[in-house]
Formats: sequence, C-alpha cells, structure tokens
Amino acid sequence: MVDVLLTHSNHLFNDRKQERKMQPYPPLQTLLAAACLRREGYEVALFDPALASPQDGFEQALERHRPRLVAVCEDNFNFLTKMCLLRNRELAGWMARTARRAGVPAIVNGSDASDRAEEYLAAGFSYVLEGEVEDSIVEMARLLLSGGAPPPGPELRGIAFRDPESGAMRRTPRRAPIPDLDSLPMPAWDLIDAAPYREAWTAAHGYFSMNMVSSRGCPYRCNWCAKPIWGDSYHCRSARLVAEEMLAIKTRFQPGHLWFADDIFALSQQWTLDFADAVESLGAQIPFKMQSRCDLMTRPTAGALRRAGCAEVWMGVESGAQDVLDAMDKGTRLWQVHEARENLRRHGIRACYFLQFGYPGETWAEIEKTIALVRETRPDDIGISVSYPLPGTAFHQMVSSTLGPKENWADSDDLDMMFQGAFTSGFYRALADALHIEVREGRPAAEEAWSNVLALKKTCARKLPTKLPIWTSC
Repeated sequence: MVDVLLTHSNHLFNDRKQERKMQPYPPLQTLLAAACLRREGYEVALFDPALASPQDGFEQALERHRPRLVAVCEDNFNFLTKMCLLRNRELAGWMARTARRAGVPAIVNGSDASDRAEEYLAAGFSYVLEGEVEDSIVEMARLLLSGGAPPPGPELRGIAFRDPESGAMRRTPRRAPIPDLDSLPMPAWDLIDAAPYREAWTAAHGYFSMNMVSSRGCPYRCNWCAKPIWGDSYHCRSARLVAEEMLAIKTRFQPGHLWFADDIFALSQQWTLDFADAVESLGAQIPFKMQSRCDLMTRPTAGALRRAGCAEVWMGVESGAQDVLDAMDKGTRLWQVHEARENLRRHGIRACYFLQFGYPGETWAEIEKTIALVRETRPDDIGISVSYPLPGTAFHQMVSSTLGPKENWADSDDLDMMFQGAFTSGFYRALADALHIEVREGRPAAEEAWSNVLALKKTCARKLPTKLPIWTSC
C-alpha cells in the first residue's frame, strides 16, 4: 500500500498530431510533485499513461499499489497541458470516477482544472488544486491522510471543493508562486521507466530526448496567453543549479538531446552568460531546444546559448503584420524577427517560428505579410496555430460574444476556429498545410497547396456583419 498514487492524463495516442510527431516526454511536473511528497515522508507511486494503455494501466495500478489517495497531477510545463484539450479532460474525469469506485479519493491539478474547477468536481474529484502544485499537494495529503477530511480552511490556499452542507463550490484564497525555485528537490526520476521513451524517440528520430526546466512563468502579457498556474509571475533557478541538473540528466539517461520546457528560456542575458560558463566548466553540454522571444535573441545571448549546447530556438513570432502584433499586446517589432534570425544563424542555431492566424482584424492582407516574412527570413521550421480563446484571457473576453458551443480543441491538431473570424477552419487548415510544405520542402513542392488556399480564400470567407476591428486590450 502506498500513500499517494500520482498520474496524469496526457496519453500520446489520444492526439493525432503528437502520434505523428512521436516526441514523448516524461511528466516533469508530476515527478516534482512526487519528490515533494517524498521529502515530507509520504510513500508514492506513479502510473504514467503517456505511452501505456490509460484505462487498463490505471486500474492495474490501483489494484497493485492500493493507494490511500490518487493525485492526477498534470505536467504544467508541457504545452499540451496548457492547451486544455478535451480528450485529456475526459481521461482525467474517468480516472477520478474509477478511483472513487475503488474507494479512493482523487485530487487534481493542471491548467484546465484551474480554469474549470466546477467541471472537475462534478467529474468526481474531491478537490481541485488551483495554481502551483508543490506546496498544495503536500498540504492536501497531510489533510486527507491524517484520518479525517474536514473542509480546508483559508490557510490552505489554492483549493476548490464542494461545501459539504450546501454542495456549492468554494475556493480558498489563491496561492502565491514559490519564489525560491532552488529550494525544490530534484524530480523523482526513478519513478519513470525511460526505456519506452528512448525506444519511441530512437525509432522515430534516431536519438533520445529528455526534458527539464530552468524557470516558471512569463512576465510578458500577450492578451491571448492563458496563465492559470503562475499568472504573470516569473521566477528562475540559479544558473549553476540548472547546469548541475543538466549534468545529472546527461549522466543518468545519456540522452542525445534535451528540451528546456520553460515558457521563456534565457530571459536574462547575464543569467544566460553565467549558465553557459557553468555548463562549460561542468562538461554538461547536451544539444538542446528552447522557447523564447525574438527580442531576447541578442548577439551575446545567442553566443552564450551556442556555448551551452543550444541547437534550436522556437520564438513566438505570431504574425508578419505589425498591427496584429500590437493588437495582441505582443511587445515585439518586426525588425527584431529579422535580427534574431540573423543572430541565431550566425551561431549555427536553428531558428523556428510559432505563427498564429485568425486573430480578430486579420484579413488576407495581413496573412500575406506573414507569408512574406517567412519567405524573407526563411526559418528552419514553423509551428502554426489559429487564435484559441482560453478562459481568463483578455482575448477570450474580446471574442466572447461570437463564441460557439465548442470551447476547447479535442487534440492539438484540431485547429477549429471557435469564434467568428475572417475565414473558416477549413481555410486556416489549408493555409497551415501550404506554409508547412513550403518551409520544409521548398516553394515548388507547395504550389498545389497554395492553389488550394487561393481557391478557399474566395469560398471560405465569413460574411461578418461588419469588419471586425483590430482589437486592443485597452
């Protein structure tokens, strides 16, 4: 018997796009939560459904470990968790109901649960841990495993639950993010069977990739970006400690590649220089990819990243139209995209763009500017999405009057327009296909796809009552 059985709801084969990509990563946040529980003396086990059958495996884990508590703790560092996908929500609810039938209470933490606590409680969870998880999961375990389960008082922050008398949902005050990330333990890597991950990566790509983080949160305020876990806060670990963990992963798992899953990696130029020095002194280099912004990719930063082993940077470019960037409150200028592309190219680092189509006020003229930017700067790869209104964002408030009944994508390949944009979902999917083909295979290979886009441009334009203005959050 164990005290807590931890799990999550990200099953790779529930997502068509992720199955094609075959880039699975262990649930880092779940492993950190497990390490925090262990530090307080609790015995924990993990069921990882990423590559295993979620239904059969979870039921077998319940029978094998006989836990006193189930915690569905999502990987808050994984972009799939932040997308609040319907299939993940459905799997999490099934786990809660299955645990309850076995007589075990279930608690949950994640972006979607923080946004939709009422739905998760209705699905069978006893408590929703809103926001950052490490402290609250320890306090909740202490409450539930001490022989009684009284409703949490205001001193236990960031908890949503049903009032035992009225049945109404109650919330305790929001929990502030942990300021000192160096105080956290190392993830409980021993709970993970790395072999299936290594086999999946090696078969698909010829190398094995692992994941880690150096920071939490993002201080920028793009008005479409949902931040239910850390809000607008940003905290970073010490450069030396991150380099030491990088060496530990290199020694233990011997990966050929690393993904820094930070929302923003290398925010500070001085931190990046210190990190590069520490990595070099320890001999901890592993080729890695990261996410950042074009205005942060200065010459000194790019040089330091190269010394540390950086091979690929993904930047939120979003649009080639400055008016759209300004409406998004992006805070970047188009000239910075060109400069970042050149700085990364100079150091042999792949420059990759996240692009977003369909933002209110974007017409074919703005789309053409984005296509032109891609053709001028020639990124090494691109990722394409359409504007996705998530609760709690200024963007969601802007388009709320035109939202349809569908509020979340089923999987990461959905690309449904969920508000009244300038074109239909079919047009944006064709646009994404054409631009992907051009970047990855060359412009001649994309001619047929572009012909399809131009045909759909005429037939898939929405007949809006009036032209939507370029929105601002003011």
